[in-house]
Amino acid sequence: MSAPRELPCAEEVLPRLVAACRTGRLALFLDFDGTLTPIVAHPDLARLDPAVAASLERLAARTFVAVVSGRDLADIRARVGLAGVWYAGSHGLDIEGPDGRRLVVGEELAHELEVLAAELEPHVARTPGAWLERKRLSLAVHVRATPEPAATALGRTVHLLAARHPRIRLLEGKKIFDLKPAVDWHKGRAVRWMLEHVVPAGALAVFLGDDVTDEDAFAVLAGDGIGILVGDGRPRTRARWRLPDTRAVARFLARLARDCGAQISGTGERTAR
Repeated sequence: MSAPRELPCAEEVLPRLVAACRTGRLALFLDFDGTLTPIVAHPDLARLDPAVAASLERLAARTFVAVVSGRDLADIRARVGLAGVWYAGSHGLDIEGPDGRRLVVGEELAHELEVLAAELEPHVARTPGAWLERKRLSLAVHVRATPEPAATALGRTVHLLAARHPRIRLLEGKKIFDLKPAVDWHKGRAVRWMLEHVVPAGALAVFLGDDVTDEDAFAVLAGDGIGILVGDGRPRTRARWRLPDTRAVARFLARLARDCGAQISGTGERTAR
């Protein structure tokens, strides 16, 4: 395997982001797990740091901000809890804006996902540390807390069962198997839709993400946007910049919010949704 490609630090492009933010022509897209929050042993343990939430709130008061996650839409909306942010759940299949606009893709395959979940459930249940996460438009089999070789064995089972459902696509991430409708839609398409239908024309688009599922978004922005990989580099990535970890992301967002002079409008209260 080739060595990870060394990427320049994303702090080098902060002046461009600040300039775009000051004119309201920045479109900031962020993954959640591994980007805004550290990877944890169980999805339910993930918490957004109040300081990161404050930076996002300040930025959303000034420019476009969206969180694009593999989590279910209701889950990611509740964990971020900010009224002025766009949310895209299930890898972009389920999008909702603060103005109530909604786009749902692949809903016709929800029943087939339920069938596959029922097939997976007994295998996951007898695998130590494994966890099946049921979402409205996707499934996730988590093996972060599963020791080897049990994780590898369960992975083979997931592949075999998914192969029986050609209308369901299997995506492998960091210690996770994501299963979603096999439609021509992913995080990159979700980002492109928001750029075309919501974001002001000419805005500078930026995507921060850590996982292989974020590569579709990096690819969409490869021409005229900015892709920032969070974490260790990998041999093949369409991102052009890098931040080492979630702590660096927190500092990056805090500096961006400060330097663009973003202020929280209204009461500044987070919403419980």
